[in-house]
Amino acid sequence: MRIAEFLYKPSFSEAEKASNAYVMSLVALMAGLPLPIMNLVATLIFFLANKRERFFVRWHCTQALLSQLLVLPFNSFAFWWTVSILMHTRVPDNNYVAYMITIIAINIVEFSATIYAAIKTRNRTHVEWYFVGPLTHLICKPDTNE
Repeated sequence: MRIAEFLYKPSFSEAEKASNAYVMSLVALMAGLPLPIMNLVATLIFFLANKRERFFVRWHCTQALLSQLLVLPFNSFAFWWTVSILMHTRVPDNNYVAYMITIIAINIVEFSATIYAAIKTRNRTHVEWYFVGPLTHLICKPDTNE
């Protein structure tokens, strides 16, 4: 992660909304733990509800959404592979164990980064994720009056 500066200092209410974009995915994780799509749906709903906010809020809502889009395919594959094992159509093998260890590691990193971003953003500090931040800049542009 990289800490950067915005041209303006966001207000406390903007910082709270931006932080809530990250918190939303964590709440959805707790509510719909086995279903990987729940994080994406919750973050998408929050993104759509805040897409007309000031740039700081929009930017962090977009980054949170893109981070969920990034991990969704990996988590979905792990979910359905596990379901197929539970339904006795496949047997667990070394590939499954290795994939699950990798997925758990990816999710721990994403979970930690989300908590860090939520805390820093709530303190009005702009945080960019290494992989998602540049893409967010391409998608989310400031208004002409910001």
